[in-house]
Amino acid sequence: MAGGNAIRGSRVGAGPMGEAERGDLAERHSVVYWCANGHQTRATFAIGPSTEIPEQWDCTRCGYPAGLDADAPPSPVRNEPYKTHLAYVKERRSDEDGSALLDEALAALRARRGG
Repeated sequence: MAGGNAIRGSRVGAGPMGEAERGDLAERHSVVYWCANGHQTRATFAIGPSTEIPEQWDCTRCGYPAGLDADAPPSPVRNEPYKTHLAYVKERRSDEDGSALLDEALAALRARRGG
């Protein structure tokens, strides 16, 4: 006797799959971006009244910026090396300014010590 339960093997809330169950999908537009290494990245955007397609997108393979033109992709961003505090000070001050500040600080230190 094949008895049984009519809902055996299904889960609660299971029903027919399809557009009627979940609603209509938004209209989409697929865009291809190219990086300096020649990688192709495809991004899909929903089309709407305020949709703007970005000019650049990060490559999913190498992380370089990718552009819409395959013949002229954007150049990779050059990362600046770590700078110390002294390097930033040297950018703002000249050697003459540094000497003047040092002389002023030494004069103040000598005056405090009484020498």
